[in-house]
Amino acid sequence: MAADTASGYIQHHLTNLTYGQHPVNGWSFAHTAQEAKEMGFWAFHVDTLAVSVVLGLIFILLFRLAARKATSDQPGGLQNFVEVLVEFVDGSVKDTFHGRNPLIAPLALTIFVWVFLMNFMDLIPVDWLPMLAATIAGDPHLYFRVVPTTDPNATLGLALSVFALILFYSIKVKGIGGFIGELTLHPFGSKNIAVKILLIPVNFLLEFVTLIAKPISLALRLFGNLYAGELIFILIAIMYSGGVLLGGLGGVLQLAWAIFHILIIVLQAFIFMMLTIVYLSMAHEDNH
Repeated sequence: MAADTASGYIQHHLTNLTYGQHPVNGWSFAHTAQEAKEMGFWAFHVDTLAVSVVLGLIFILLFRLAARKATSDQPGGLQNFVEVLVEFVDGSVKDTFHGRNPLIAPLALTIFVWVFLMNFMDLIPVDWLPMLAATIAGDPHLYFRVVPTTDPNATLGLALSVFALILFYSIKVKGIGGFIGELTLHPFGSKNIAVKILLIPVNFLLEFVTLIAKPISLALRLFGNLYAGELIFILIAIMYSGGVLLGGLGGVLQLAWAIFHILIIVLQAFIFMMLTIVYLSMAHEDNH
């Protein structure tokens, strides 16, 4: 495969199916990466949204099916799996979250399973679903990315949702005054009123950066790990066009990377869940 062809292959697999308002074409799907860029901030990544919604529905339907067929006599495999998963998440919440809030455990379970399912899409061979989508659409050049967590818009959306909950519970538990005081009177304090006032800008800068870093770290950690994994799978896929020897090596590398990547997709879902629990636990702590 020629270098320019390999470059085009990589760019094609890393470009989202984008719908938005183009300055020339109006509301339409982007046919090139440049058109997608020209659509600006309010363009929609249709593939990310569609795959995320479908995986969310699969999660809901599977757990609903397990709940409807739940029995204490002879539980089936799906019920056993769901019970183990629920107990695992519930135990993580009990060990980490020190407040009292019935929302946290269901939220943690939803985050863990949904993020895992989105990550799991990275184990599907990189050409299968894009080729299927292109066949259905009748466009061989159709862009279609199948791993939502390789799209920073998706990971940032998840992180901002968690951040909104952090702000909500921080204000609810501490009050407006307590929340502002937490941002301006820590970590440095003084019994001298004048010194305390002088320290407010410094405290606010440090605490504000710490606060903003929470959603950014959540989003970029998940995105970075899955994007790197997707890129490696794409690079391995290019090897299949290099002949029998190189293609055979690519098959071995793909299997090895897929086995290792299973750990990554589970670990990243677990980390996102645990950090969410920790941040919400901190939001429920009233130090005043």
